[in-house]
Amino acid sequence: MARRSTVQQDPRIAGDPESYPPDGFDRVPVAGRASPRRGGWGGGGGRWLVWAGRVVLWALIIVIVVNGVRAPFERLSQDAGTTGATAGPTDSGFPVTQAAAFANQFAAVYLNFDAANPQQRAERLRAFVPTGGEQFGWNGYGRMSAGAFQFAGIKVNGPDNAVVTVTYQSGGSRGLLSVPVYYDGSRFVVAAQPGLLPAGGPAGLPQLPDPDRDQTVEAELQPQLEGFFKAFAAGNQVDLQRYVASGVTIEGFTGQFTLAQLKDVVVPQGTANSREVTAVVVWAVSPGGAEAVPTPGSNDPATQPAGLEQAYQLTMEKQGGKWFVRQIQGASRSVG
Repeated sequence: MARRSTVQQDPRIAGDPESYPPDGFDRVPVAGRASPRRGGWGGGGGRWLVWAGRVVLWALIIVIVVNGVRAPFERLSQDAGTTGATAGPTDSGFPVTQAAAFANQFAAVYLNFDAANPQQRAERLRAFVPTGGEQFGWNGYGRMSAGAFQFAGIKVNGPDNAVVTVTYQSGGSRGLLSVPVYYDGSRFVVAAQPGLLPAGGPAGLPQLPDPDRDQTVEAELQPQLEGFFKAFAAGNQVDLQRYVASGVTIEGFTGQFTLAQLKDVVVPQGTANSREVTAVVVWAVSPGGAEAVPTPGSNDPATQPAGLEQAYQLTMEKQGGKWFVRQIQGASRSVG
């Protein structure tokens, strides 16, 4: 009788009773091969170590990538927090915006008083000062009028205390009012007497040298710009397109002003067909608006149109031998 080979065949066939020896059966050793250990598995055990190593490696890569992406956002958040603390220490929990509004309103009441009606000021101050503050330092004499109140800055001293600085104008001078405020978590109160400070005068403006002017081009532009500014004041798009470069739309006024005078046109020397031009115009402003008609023969200045001098910078382009407006904006420096 022929014997079945004891050598295991690959691939193993499912259902072959001799493909997998039963537990406890020791295979007959084959020459040149080591006999499997009792109860052991004949598969490649090293594969589990390879897969485990891959899992660890991928986990490490994911951690590195996540940390690398998160770090820049954390640095940006820290920088933003630092910048905010410098400009206005919001990390203290103090509501800067609300304190600024409160101080502005207080300054409008505090810096306006009249001995003819002292009770009015006292009543208005009750919304800002501690109980019993009455006139809050004013002796009840004289009068003062101030306006143009604007928030100028704040120094936060903690979660419930700050000093707000407000600018104002009284007569022909500007000033600062320093207002100490206290915050109880929901409301404000002026914590102590405010302090008036000088705001200083205007900055000294250095003089610019007179430009080297192209008088030939200025003469060419004079009638063109007069027509443009008349159409610009009226806001008529049909008329404006006669003076505006091709493909450009410029919005004008709607009749609030009329052109009283094209006072000056300044064109620097150049050879290009595109020039930056400064034009000084005088707008006529009717006392009652665009529809108001001045009283003929009246010498009352209040009934006559006002003249308001304005400076504009225009980008001019030459197309087909004629100059057109491509852009108009306020001039950066006054002329003359």
